[in-house]
Amino acid sequence: MLQQISESELVLMKIIWKNEGTALYSQIIEQLEQDNALWKKNTVLTLLSRLIEKNYLKIRKIGRRNEYIALVKEEEYQTTQTHSFLTKVFGGNVKNLVSTLLQQDILSAEELREVEEYWAEISQSSGREPK
Repeated sequence: MLQQISESELVLMKIIWKNEGTALYSQIIEQLEQDNALWKKNTVLTLLSRLIEKNYLKIRKIGRRNEYIALVKEEEYQTTQTHSFLTKVFGGNVKNLVSTLLQQDILSAEELREVEEYWAEISQSSGREPK
C-alpha cells in the first residue's frame, strides 16, 4: 500500500510524471517557476527527500546533478487514492459516490452517458457483463 503524500509532494510528483517519470532538479525548479510556485530550494529538496523515503522516487547521480525517477506510476497513485477515498467517504459504495456526483451536479447527465458507454465498451472487450 502506498503511503499518503502531501499536496506539495503531489505537485512535485506531477511534474516528474509529466516529464515521463524522470526529471533533473533544474527541470523541477523550472516547472515550479513556470507555475508561479516560488518555493525555496530547501523546501523542494526536503519534499524530494520525503518522496524518496516514501518510495515514490529514487535518485540517480549524473555527474554533479541529481535525476529523480518515479517508482510509482501516476495511474497507480490515482487508483490507490480513488480506492482510499471511496472506502473512507462512501464505505466502498460506488453507487453512493455516483449518486452524490449526480445530485450535486458534479457529474452531468451527458458525462454519465459517456461513462456508461465507456463501461459497455470495456465490458465487451474484456468479456465481462456490465452491472
